[in-house]
Amino acid sequence: MGIWIISAILVVTLYLLISEVISVDLTAIGIIVLLVVTGLLSPKEAVSGFANPALITVAAMFVVSKGLIRTGGIEFLGRKITNVAKTNVNAALALILFSVAVSSAFINNTPVVILFIPVVMTMCCELGLSPSKFLIPLSYASILAGTCTLIGTSTNIIISDLSNEYGFGSLSMFEISIIGVPIALIGIVFMLIAAPRLLPDLANPVCRIKDSEHRQYLAEIQLKAKSRFLGIHPGEVKKHYPDLEVLELVSNRTIYHPGRDAKLVCEGDTLLIKASLNSLITILQEDGVELPSSEKDLVLGAQKDAPIVVEMLVAPGSSERGYKVSQTGLARNPDINIIAVKRTTRHIDERQIEEIRLRTGDTLLIWCQGSTLESLRSDNDYLIIEDVYEELVHKRKAWWAIINFIGMIGTASLGIADIMTCALTAAFLMVVTGCLQMRDAYRSIQWDVLLLIAGTIALGLGMQKTGASELYAKSFLSLLHGFSPTIILGGMILITSISTQILSNNATAVLLLPIAISTAVSIGVDPKPFIIGVCIGASACFATPMGYQTNLMVFVPGGYSFKDYMRLGVPLNIFVVLAGSLLIPMIWKF
Repeated sequence: MGIWIISAILVVTLYLLISEVISVDLTAIGIIVLLVVTGLLSPKEAVSGFANPALITVAAMFVVSKGLIRTGGIEFLGRKITNVAKTNVNAALALILFSVAVSSAFINNTPVVILFIPVVMTMCCELGLSPSKFLIPLSYASILAGTCTLIGTSTNIIISDLSNEYGFGSLSMFEISIIGVPIALIGIVFMLIAAPRLLPDLANPVCRIKDSEHRQYLAEIQLKAKSRFLGIHPGEVKKHYPDLEVLELVSNRTIYHPGRDAKLVCEGDTLLIKASLNSLITILQEDGVELPSSEKDLVLGAQKDAPIVVEMLVAPGSSERGYKVSQTGLARNPDINIIAVKRTTRHIDERQIEEIRLRTGDTLLIWCQGSTLESLRSDNDYLIIEDVYEELVHKRKAWWAIINFIGMIGTASLGIADIMTCALTAAFLMVVTGCLQMRDAYRSIQWDVLLLIAGTIALGLGMQKTGASELYAKSFLSLLHGFSPTIILGGMILITSISTQILSNNATAVLLLPIAISTAVSIGVDPKPFIIGVCIGASACFATPMGYQTNLMVFVPGGYSFKDYMRLGVPLNIFVVLAGSLLIPMIWKF
């Protein structure tokens, strides 16, 4: 009876995951509820997935990935790629794919693809190229690279932990690299040759002239004794911050114009500048640079009640309209520091920040403590746009993030500590060293993914406990009766690959791993090749846009149709299945 019940739950789960009638996290909760209500699992067994080391590791890796991204390494790489593309488009495509692959082998591939999409779109806009030639390969390269290391994708971490639970040992950091790296390299070379020929050459629908005025803020900065800008001409500041423009230099109440006057910067001088968000925040974190109206330095770190940078939009009907910035309640509040002002519709005529008269739609860039921000939410004069903080890149913390990440990889690879301990330590250090704040760490975690992992782990436990996994394995064996273990392994990889086109790769791995292990045990061979086969097959999700979330991310920007994925994806899928079937038995003997 238990097998029938678990099978019914499995069918309903598959339907809900494929149709997305309800969200995946709600589906996961429903799985746990049904397993408990039907008595297949005890309450403790049903929620055991939440204490699973794989789930904790995946959560920690989200935080580590966010810390690496927030320090600007990938953004820097993106600029270099655009420069290469100006001279050789094919070299740019190769550089993009290999850069994405290397990044995705070690950090979560979803944010990597998110970061590279605008890099590709900007490059295509500047050079008149079609993004449809680049974006599907971008997604596929990130997926291929996920099979290169244990932490390349959360699927590998889950399979490794479940393998250990079933008594067949966990995977080491680079164990899967033996097969993952060759497959990834050959797959990328194939895309470099095939993508320009098989993918459509579509016009870029989202190219638009950059509204530099909209993206730049007007601000004043004062230079103190330690500033590295003392003794230079104001125009030379641009060498350090290319998207920063010095409009005026104010010294002893005299205004100097950089384009006309030869006046050099002295201690105590004030610069009126126009700059992007990141340049503005970065220069304010330098020694000897501060806001004229602030007595405190801007330090973005992990301290309690850490500073937060936000935009505040002057709301329609605001009582602050028509008042000078210096006359507003924000300026009079000692806990709030006004950094800059931005106006999107008209030029700002005033030459001093404090003299600007506010209008509806004006944006004030401020920094304050987190506790102060909470009190501002009830202010009807302004609309808080909190997400501006997500755009900040903490370049000064880049070395901390890199050292932290290398330490995590090194200790896990050498076996000094298990991967969960290493990932948790790295996540902790990302916050403590100020690479990101706790609020960003919480936001970086994809809770729906964690719930799905916990729910499918519970379902897998239910399948094992009722004997359903063994029954499914025998049914699978009956289809391949009399064939060699290599053919059966190939069939297992193929089924896993087909399943991952319509389910998430995590769900596919958790559901099929018990079947793969049972199949290997039934034919009297070592389950390790089948465990590796599930790793390879679960990541072979190239044939449909629904196969993986990065495939969906590039769907609209690239202007793709369903068949565009099949043109490049089906050959890749066939290659991965065949390569896995032939190479795995050579490395992991039956």
